[in-house]
Amino acid sequence: MSFYISLIILVLLLLWLIRIYNRFVQLKNQVDAAWSDISVQLKRRHDLIPKLVDMVRQYARYEETLLERITTLRSEGKKLDAMSQPDLEKSSEIEKNLSEQLNHLLILAEDYPDLKASQHFMALQKELSLIEDTISHARRFYNGAVRLLNTRIDTFPDLFIARLFHFNYRQYFQLDIDT
Repeated sequence: MSFYISLIILVLLLLWLIRIYNRFVQLKNQVDAAWSDISVQLKRRHDLIPKLVDMVRQYARYEETLLERITTLRSEGKKLDAMSQPDLEKSSEIEKNLSEQLNHLLILAEDYPDLKASQHFMALQKELSLIEDTISHARRFYNGAVRLLNTRIDTFPDLFIARLFHFNYRQYFQLDIDT
């Protein structure tokens, strides 16, 4: 009789461990998928930037340093996007700086009425705005998934399973811009 009770307890314990492990796998995959969504949107933004820079360059020849900074930040961001496990802290900093420079670029366009009235520029500006909104939504989803995973890693008794199978904390992706 005690053998059967011990066997039942062992089976229940094993099922409980499998359930916790599977939940960690699910959360990890959710975080990875959310990062993939952010990466796609950042790539879209990086692909749009040369068109925007070229358009502004045609009108604002005196703003070459701003355009060069934007181009440099775009290149750095694309290099990070190409990595399989990017450094989120560095990526956050580059994308924050890039967003700030793009804001300066759009403000600069206000000084050039012909540029501001250009249909092509307006279309690029609208596309950039949509991409920025999508990045914002994807970032919120990613950070929510990271929060769930990190909370689960800290939660008793799941923390034992997390440590046993090397489930690690993930970093949040921050793009807070002071404007």
